[in-house]
Amino acid sequence: MSALLILGGTAEARELAGVLHSRGVPVVSSLAGRVAAPRLPPGEVRIGGFGGPEGLSRWLAEHDVFAVVDATHPFAARMSASAFEACASAGVPLLRLERPGWRERPGDRWHWVDDVEAAADAVGGLGPRALLALGRQQVAAFAGVDSTWFLIRSVGPPDPPLPPRHELLLDRGPFTVSGELGVLDEHRIDVVITRDSGGDQTVAKLDAARVRGLPVVVVRRPPSPGTTAVTTVAEAAAWASARAEGAAASEESSPDGSRDLDSPSG
Repeated sequence: MSALLILGGTAEARELAGVLHSRGVPVVSSLAGRVAAPRLPPGEVRIGGFGGPEGLSRWLAEHDVFAVVDATHPFAARMSASAFEACASAGVPLLRLERPGWRERPGDRWHWVDDVEAAADAVGGLGPRALLALGRQQVAAFAGVDSTWFLIRSVGPPDPPLPPRHELLLDRGPFTVSGELGVLDEHRIDVVITRDSGGDQTVAKLDAARVRGLPVVVVRRPPSPGTTAVTTVAEAAAWASARAEGAAASEESSPDGSRDLDSPSG
């Protein structure tokens, strides 16, 4: 039986898997496997990489995937690029589900940079004590910054090397404004460093920084490979449901009950 593949690891991916599972749409959710105890979505789950675009293209064909939703993190640029290339090669429809980025509000003191290396260059002039909330794989870019003390917050232990002056806080959102204010005050934070991840799960640190009048270094999102994109789970669910109906009709009309891969998939 054919299935829809969700490239997941985000709250939106889990929600989408739940909606489609409740509608009877066969779904396989793929997780990268970088988190020790990930929150698993409903339905079938696979963990681990595919081996690049070529490996993903083969997997799509071997598992008779009728469509793919890329609901990975906005900064999972490599996976999104692989999905774009693999789906084009395999002739499988692809949709990008990406939450909107954050928007500056009155009172914000944001400093936009293009990458984590630029963030590391910028932090020294903004304050001696920083909350570093970029994800555990990005911390190494700050290893050479010895003028700033970092409170490193991540879901799991960050990849080395680490800044010489730091404290590690293992925690997972969603966070609250009151909780974030407590973190800023307890650790005497002068500057916040984050990526433009968007969403409600971790936006509270930006609200807390605004309340305290703190500068925030924000890393811009990487460029998109050009995939057709939506911003809500409802839109992605409607698209996926329509593809599932089309795949089911194709299987019913095929003489051997299998999907005709040469037929238009929309």
